[in-house]
Amino acid sequence: MDRLHELSEIIRRHAGATAMTVGGPDAMLITAETVTPAQQIVYEPMLCVILAGAKRTTLGSRTFDYHAGDYLVVSADLPVSGQVLEAPYAAVGIALDPAVITELMQEAGDGVDEAAAPALAVSRMDEGLLDAVGRLVALLDRPADIPVLAPMIRREIVWRLLVGENGAMVRQIGAKDGRLGRVQRVIRQLRERYAEPVRIEDLAELAGMSETSLHRHFKAVTSMSPLQYQKQVRLQEARNRLLSDGHDIAGVGFAVGYDSPSQFSREYSRQFGQPPGRDLQRLRAEPMAAAVL
Repeated sequence: MDRLHELSEIIRRHAGATAMTVGGPDAMLITAETVTPAQQIVYEPMLCVILAGAKRTTLGSRTFDYHAGDYLVVSADLPVSGQVLEAPYAAVGIALDPAVITELMQEAGDGVDEAAAPALAVSRMDEGLLDAVGRLVALLDRPADIPVLAPMIRREIVWRLLVGENGAMVRQIGAKDGRLGRVQRVIRQLRERYAEPVRIEDLAELAGMSETSLHRHFKAVTSMSPLQYQKQVRLQEARNRLLSDGHDIAGVGFAVGYDSPSQFSREYSRQFGQPPGRDLQRLRAEPMAAAVL
């Protein structure tokens, strides 16, 4: 635990400065000095290592709590709700590059487990992963070493994940033609075309699966159906648009794919606990409620 405290102090020391990343823009430092309300965000394939505090992430009907010394790993684009439960909170997030995963799998002669699996898991760090993450974070105090050493350490971190208890899930990220890769094609289309009507038969064709198989594998990965996923993405986009320009609530609803203001308001209230106008007032009055961690 002394090591975790040491690393969290390094992150908190650098988080307010210009050095917000270590080893590239897809690695970031995350801090919060207070607990936060639930916030909506789409996680992309990543590793998030918790060094101080605690956080809760909700995916569909499933809730994951994680604390200092735990790590969260995500293998697909997932719309989630997250909130800091204990502060001060400090974490480091690292995007998982499919190309690096594929390369390491080829070098090790690893195959892919084709069984559908949830795309989000929480585990305790072992000594090897903590050591590698610690060396990466320590580079913040030696910025001249970052361009040379950070890529090597990040590669080691990916290897530690591959041989860890969530290795099967991480390996699927590197298999673009595997089941997760085919589900991810559908996920990407739903994210990019969230305002368009969805035909399940078209999504099944995109994935190269039957409609029944797509529904089963999609739900196994994301904990929701394709239509539920699209609704989550629509509502998150609507909230972002309201924060940018909240003068035309009905217009925002139409822009993200709703046919009527009443339907938009009803589903928005179910997701965020109050109708768009009141939620927007709260977010503007409490800036931390709108922050993405």
